[in-house]
Amino acid sequence: MKNYIKELRTKFDKYEIDGYVVPKNDDYFTEYSKLNRLEVISNFSGSAGLAIILKNKNYLFTDGRYTIQSKIESGKNFKIYGFEKLINCSLFKNLTLGIDPKLFTNTQIKNYFSKHNKIKYVEKNLIDEIKKQKEHNSIPFFSLDKKIVGESVNSKLNKITKYLKKNNADFIFISAPENVAWTLNIRGGDGPNSPIPNSRLIVSKSKKIQLISNLKKCKQLLKNKIIKKEEFLNVNTLPSKIRHLKGKNFIIDDKSCSIFYENLIKSKFKIIKRDDPIYLLKAIKNKTEIKNMINAHILDGVALTKFLFWIKKINKKKITEVDAAKKLENFRKLNKNFLYPSFDTIAGSGENGAIVHYRAKKEKCRTINRNDILLCDSGGQYNYGTTDVTRTICFSKQKNSIKNIFTKVLKGHIAVATTDINKNTTGKKIDKRARKFLNKSNLDYAHGTGHGVGFFLNVHEGPQSITKINTVKLREGMILSNEPGYYKTNEYGIRIENLVYVKKIKKKLSFQNLTMAPIEKDLINFNLLTIDEKNYLFKYHLEVYSSISKYLNPNEKSWLATFI
Repeated sequence: MKNYIKELRTKFDKYEIDGYVVPKNDDYFTEYSKLNRLEVISNFSGSAGLAIILKNKNYLFTDGRYTIQSKIESGKNFKIYGFEKLINCSLFKNLTLGIDPKLFTNTQIKNYFSKHNKIKYVEKNLIDEIKKQKEHNSIPFFSLDKKIVGESVNSKLNKITKYLKKNNADFIFISAPENVAWTLNIRGGDGPNSPIPNSRLIVSKSKKIQLISNLKKCKQLLKNKIIKKEEFLNVNTLPSKIRHLKGKNFIIDDKSCSIFYENLIKSKFKIIKRDDPIYLLKAIKNKTEIKNMINAHILDGVALTKFLFWIKKINKKKITEVDAAKKLENFRKLNKNFLYPSFDTIAGSGENGAIVHYRAKKEKCRTINRNDILLCDSGGQYNYGTTDVTRTICFSKQKNSIKNIFTKVLKGHIAVATTDINKNTTGKKIDKRARKFLNKSNLDYAHGTGHGVGFFLNVHEGPQSITKINTVKLREGMILSNEPGYYKTNEYGIRIENLVYVKKIKKKLSFQNLTMAPIEKDLINFNLLTIDEKNYLFKYHLEVYSSISKYLNPNEKSWLATFI
C-alpha cells in the first residue's frame, strides 16, 4: 500500500494537482464492484468510502458501519473521518484536487469540494495507471421470462415514456445498471455478488431504446432477438449517437450519471435532473416477484437452519470464522437453485462481532470459542430471489447483561415487524420504534434499521429504507430488511435481521416476514418480553416450522420444534 501511495504522488506534478481523490464506486456507481480502487490505495475493504491522497497526508472518509474496520485496515497510513466531515470540508482549502470525472457526479463535487478548493478533471484514472485491475467481461447478459418477473418489457417502457411526457422530456439516460436490468428484464454477471449487467440505456418518449454496453456481453441477447441490432450501441460510439439524436430535453439522475456523461449529453441537450423513476417502480414488487422471493427464502431458511443446528451442536470442536462461513455456503449449495452469496458472509465471533461489516480472512481470523457470541450475516442469490439474514448465537450460558441487551434488540426487531404501517408510513417513523428499547438505556447503533432489497438483483436498493432520515412512503410490494443491533467495541456484536415485505390485507398495510429461520432463544431474557412479544415469537417460530420442517432431517426437525 505504501508503495502505491508513493507512486501516486509522483504523478501530482505531471497533472498539476496537490492531491487525488479515490472513491469506492466504479463508473457505474454500484455499491459492490469487482473493481476496488479504494482498497488498492488504502487497504480499506468496506462498501462505502472515499480517500484523499495529498503530498504529505492521507485522509479516509467512511460511515458509522466502518468506524472500527477502517481504523484496523487503514489507520496506520490514513486519518479517518466520518462522511459528515467531508461536506463543505476545509481540510483541503486552496488545494487543487484531481478526480476521474467518470467516478463522480456534479452534485457530489458541489457538496464535498466546491467552496474551499479547485477540482481538476484527470481523464486517465491514476490508480489504474499504477495498478491495473483485471476486469471480468466474459459473462454474457441473459433475459428473464415474463413468467419469472411478472411484467413485460413493453409494459415497463410504457411507464417510462409516460414519465417522460409528464416531464416534457424527449429522452432519459438510465445510468444505473440495476435499473437497466429491471427495464429490459435482463441480468448479467458484473457484480461480485449480484447479477448486474453493466450497461446504460437511453429511452425516448416514442419508446425507442439504445442499450449501451459491451458487444461481447450482449451477443446472446442479440442472437435471441431480445435486443435488436439497431437497439444496441457500443459504449465507444455513444458521443456520435448523442450528436445525431433529435430533441431538446434529456433527463438524467445525477446519483449515477457521472460528470463525464452529463457533460457529453449537455453538449447538445438541455439537462433535466430528476430521480430516476425506475428506482421506485423497481422497489414495488409485483405478485410474481413476491412469490419468487417467498420461495427463495424458504430454500434459504432451510440452509440457515441446518447451519444453526450444526454449529450449535459442534461448538466443542475448534472451528474458525472462515470455517463457519464456508459451512453455511455449503448448506446453501445443497439446493440446485442457489447461485452464489448475495454478499460476502459476515461471521464475527467475540470482539470481531462488534465490527459491523467484518470480513473474516483465512490468514487472519478467530477460532470460535464456547464463550463467544457469533454474529453471522449472510445471504444468497437464487433462481429467483435475493436473501439477507443475520442471526446472533451463543454456545454457552451468557451474562444477564448480554441477554438483556440482546432482548432489547429483539424487542426493537419485533416492534418493526408489528408496525402499523398505516400510522407509521415512513422509515423515519419506524426507525424510532426499533431503537426505543436500547435508547432507554442510552444505547444505540450506528447504522440504519433497514434497507430495501432487490428481486434477484442488489441486496441493497432504494429509495425505501428504515433510517433516521428516510421519508419515502412505504407501499405495498416493497421489501426491506429489519435489522436493529448493538455493538460493544472489543467485546461482541448483536444483530437480528429478517427481510420483510409490505402486504395489503383488507386495505391495511403490514409487514410480512420473508426470512424463515429461528431466532436464538438462549440469548433471550423472557422476563423482559411482554405477552404480545412472546406471542409474536411463538407465531413466528410456528410459521418457520410449518414452512421448512419438511426439508429437515429428524434431528434438525426436533431441534427446530423446541422454539415453538
